[in-house]
Amino acid sequence: MTVPGPRFSVVVCAYTDRRWDDVHAAVASVRAQRHAPEEIILVVDHNPDLRDRLRRSLRDVAVVPNAGARGLSGGKNTGVAAARGDVVAFLDDDAVAAPGWLAAFARHYADPRTAGVGGLTLPLWPGSTPPAGPASSAEPDPEPAGRRPRWFPEEFDWTVGCTYRGLVPGPVRNLMGGNASFRSEAFPIAGGFDSGIGRTFSGRPLGCEETEFCIRLRQRSPGSELVYDDGAVIWHRVPAERARFAYFRERCYAEGLSKALVTRSVGSQDGLASERAHVLRTLPLGALHGVGDALRGDPAGLGRASAISVGLAWTAWGYAMGRFGGA
Repeated sequence: MTVPGPRFSVVVCAYTDRRWDDVHAAVASVRAQRHAPEEIILVVDHNPDLRDRLRRSLRDVAVVPNAGARGLSGGKNTGVAAARGDVVAFLDDDAVAAPGWLAAFARHYADPRTAGVGGLTLPLWPGSTPPAGPASSAEPDPEPAGRRPRWFPEEFDWTVGCTYRGLVPGPVRNLMGGNASFRSEAFPIAGGFDSGIGRTFSGRPLGCEETEFCIRLRQRSPGSELVYDDGAVIWHRVPAERARFAYFRERCYAEGLSKALVTRSVGSQDGLASERAHVLRTLPLGALHGVGDALRGDPAGLGRASAISVGLAWTAWGYAMGRFGGA
């Protein structure tokens, strides 16, 4: 039975049969929501064989091909165009949502100023399983699951698509794209996701399509608010290759390139506002905590402090190359 409140269309974008089990787990977690969705839309990115297999396997789900450019932006725009709900929510294809995920989103839309709501994304490190099964009615334990590499700083959890240390519940500049929702009327205002920004599942692990969209939405609708609620919980699977330092550096560099594209679109004032605060406050504190941990007997603290320095340097390098170089 649907809980009173906004009608949700949940969009999941898929692209590879290597995530077959993950996609089914994601869909199962949406089916199990206490605030039942109006519909689930699974957008398949230019992979007809996978589309046909999923249609046969998930007969209660609207499985549609990406009608736009290859990549997440095209897939999300396709899902939005097919959606009938008052609110469109996005869930990554390798993530599972807690049973109260949509309900946590829903309560914020009682405020007409709220244009979008995002939630807390916790990492499932290699070898881990979701702390609560997708059909469970239990509240999630708000702690990361699995074996985090000891050198990996929480301030950089965004490199694996998860919520990073320093993000505070309340109004925010932008939402994280794999755990976000927007009123349906926000899309005509903002103009949709820019297919020239974000991941295309080939080449570098670019991103920021949701950042650019959120900033553009706020610029065109200054009275609108975007809210981060850490009660809207999902778990995002981290493959083994993404838990390695080489990927960490590559992702940081790609993020810098992506930020350069964002600032070209929306300007550096809005495009780097949150990043300035993160660099000036959160990262220095994280590095100091790492050194302090090392002095208290945890040698991995120096690894985390070093990773923060390397991550910042590689991101800045990518940004500089994107703005002024030939990356």
